[in-house]
Amino acid sequence: MKLIISLLALILLTAGPIAVLAQTTGGTGGGGTQGGTGGGGTQGGTGGGGTQGGTGGGGEATRLINPLDNIDSLEGLLGKILEAVVEIGAIILVLAIIYVGFKFVAAQGAEEKIKEARAALVWTVIGGLILLGAQAITMVIQETVKGL
Repeated sequence: MKLIISLLALILLTAGPIAVLAQTTGGTGGGGTQGGTGGGGTQGGTGGGGTQGGTGGGGEATRLINPLDNIDSLEGLLGKILEAVVEIGAIILVLAIIYVGFKFVAAQGAEEKIKEARAALVWTVIGGLILLGAQAITMVIQETVKGL
């Protein structure tokens, strides 16, 4: 078992850098009458030798993609976070309402269980109102801060 784990670790440690080098270093052009075409990659390839020579590879620089959709201010970042919280909260709110309905059905007329289900419904509705009013609250706070 230790041998298998050691082999897997060795493969992972060597395969990762090899894959990265294969992606970032361009290829070498071929030789012959017309030469070869250089490989693509970050550094590009070397032109081939021969009568006509090869074409050097023009690699494309690796770019990082901004996952935040061109957010350039703290206000924009907080707005995106609020949108994500509202979207996730809406899903949780729907699940909570379904759960409260299940509690009412499971109560089967027992007064204590109906009181618990009613309290859960009240808190679910309050949470939903806060969730729906979150963006309005944010707009009010933003306008207040801009007014100062």
